[in-house]
Amino acid sequence: MAKLSSLQNHSMPTGFFTHPAFIEHNPGSMHPERPERLVAIEDAVRKISLQEKLVFRQAPKASRADLLRVHDERFIEEISSFCRNQAYLPSMEAEVNEATLEAAYLAAGAGIAATRAVMDGELNNAFCAVRPPGHHATASQSMGFCLFNNIAIAAAYLLEETKISRILIADWDLHHGNGTQDIFYNSRRVFYFSTHQWGIYPGSGAASETGTGEARGFTLNRPLMMGDGDKEIIAAFEEELLPAMEEFRPEFVLISAGFDAHEADPLGSLRVTDAGFRRLSEIVYGIADHHAGGRLVAFLEGGYNLGVLGRCVCDILDVFS
Repeated sequence: MAKLSSLQNHSMPTGFFTHPAFIEHNPGSMHPERPERLVAIEDAVRKISLQEKLVFRQAPKASRADLLRVHDERFIEEISSFCRNQAYLPSMEAEVNEATLEAAYLAAGAGIAATRAVMDGELNNAFCAVRPPGHHATASQSMGFCLFNNIAIAAAYLLEETKISRILIADWDLHHGNGTQDIFYNSRRVFYFSTHQWGIYPGSGAASETGTGEARGFTLNRPLMMGDGDKEIIAAFEEELLPAMEEFRPEFVLISAGFDAHEADPLGSLRVTDAGFRRLSEIVYGIADHHAGGRLVAFLEGGYNLGVLGRCVCDILDVFS
């Protein structure tokens, strides 16, 4: 069992977890979730002096047991078979190729390795530059470019294998993380907070969705309307998430960091800027520093403008380090 430290060690570096296999996963010609996304991020990181402050680590594969903490065994078997056949996976809305299954296991493994390294005091915090993304995947279904739910797998690992008992998952992707919400909807140990554009895929994330049973109030959705931008999304984090965290007091913080809410992204109609995403990073970093001893890991989700993606990930890394 990892020790639960009470204070952040600011002398420790920020981890950057990735793997060459993530670029080999190809969801199809002209697909928005394309390999060039990772290339753009890695190129941007290499071009700035910030890389000297980072520890680069290659993601390991998650084990089958790691996946089973979140996903149904039958689902894992079906996905494995589908990937071997290398066809179009309708629920994922993407093609799968010979690299997809390995990339998915590595994407899940990155989060576990990152959270473990933070728990062990090797890293201050970490960013997982992974694909396929994960927050749409439910326990039994791949969805929306996502195969396995990377952030949920990391959260389940923390709850089962460490002394962590309260986790915040903050999701600022353009799209609601229906899979993550669904997996923890009846849990009091995971607080799920999401800002997202209302009325688009996957159609969930209403403000009335707050959890079930004794976990009512542990899910907080803040739908945004077409044209909303920095003012609205920052207000949601400052006026709704911050007060909620004073009561919940998370011991570890995870971020579903999608950048498709950016004003220049081709998929959405929100108007968040680079400065807006940086402010969100600062707010969530502050929550982790104040409540969780600095324990913080972010996961790449959406974001399909390559220039924006590289800049915004570098901004997060700058805040983290």
